[in-house]
Amino acid sequence: MQQSSKLDLGSITIHWLQGGYNQLDGGAMFGAVPKILWSKKCPPDAENYLSYRNDPLLIQTDRANIVIDTGLGNKLTEKQQKIYRVSQAWDVPTSLSLHGLRREDIDYVIFTHGDFDHAGGVALRNDSGELELTFPKARHIMQRSEWEDICEPNIRAAHTYFPLNFQTLAESGLLELVEGDADIVTGVRVRHSGGHTRGHQIVELTGSRGCAVHLGDLLPTHNHSNPLWVMSYDNFPLDVVAKRTEFFEEYKGKNSWFTFYHDFDLRACILDEKNGVLEELR
Repeated sequence: MQQSSKLDLGSITIHWLQGGYNQLDGGAMFGAVPKILWSKKCPPDAENYLSYRNDPLLIQTDRANIVIDTGLGNKLTEKQQKIYRVSQAWDVPTSLSLHGLRREDIDYVIFTHGDFDHAGGVALRNDSGELELTFPKARHIMQRSEWEDICEPNIRAAHTYFPLNFQTLAESGLLELVEGDADIVTGVRVRHSGGHTRGHQIVELTGSRGCAVHLGDLLPTHNHSNPLWVMSYDNFPLDVVAKRTEFFEEYKGKNSWFTFYHDFDLRACILDEKNGVLEELR
């Protein structure tokens, strides 16, 4: 496993962990956008599939080690791995070790939302086949509205909120629910956004030498920088358009980096006035 890319914001550094790769249908990733348009940016394979990462962000400050989202995890059945076309396995513990860290060294886990590809690694299946928290000492931060929908999902959400991912967390006493915006540690702030899911949240990172924002599935890849290019997976697509437009204006004004969880080509980028890539980190 190679050392991950690094984004240095001075008092905050960002690395990416190995959360597993899979493939998704290109049409679903770009919703109503005609294939003749999106395929120019990211050509699909012969079956119309595109490859994506699911790589958690490791945020390190002088006070805390933080993980944003948790990857696919190691609990998917063989059938699920085939359905979701998993092409590279989840291995967060090994990638943490490349940074001199153990699972027990993580202080906070921030969930942008609870979909299986973001929360699959909250609990792992150990060598004995039993479930245990991946980060056993971490406080797990989620919007209250997201947790409510996980506990009582509608017919659509039930297919992406996997109970197996949350039962261990629910019993742990380490789940911390927030409502709206909240400061986690100095320089790290969550903001409720909605859009992709009702309780989706973003993460704002302000270091001594720059800032970054993680929009989660409001901006899954740099190829979604057109505010109108929403996914079929978005539960509230018009809210995605509105929030993406709002956040672009705000964070481009700060010359902020936009970081990615799913993007197979870029780890982060700075956007120009036309939402094109001005600077990039691979």
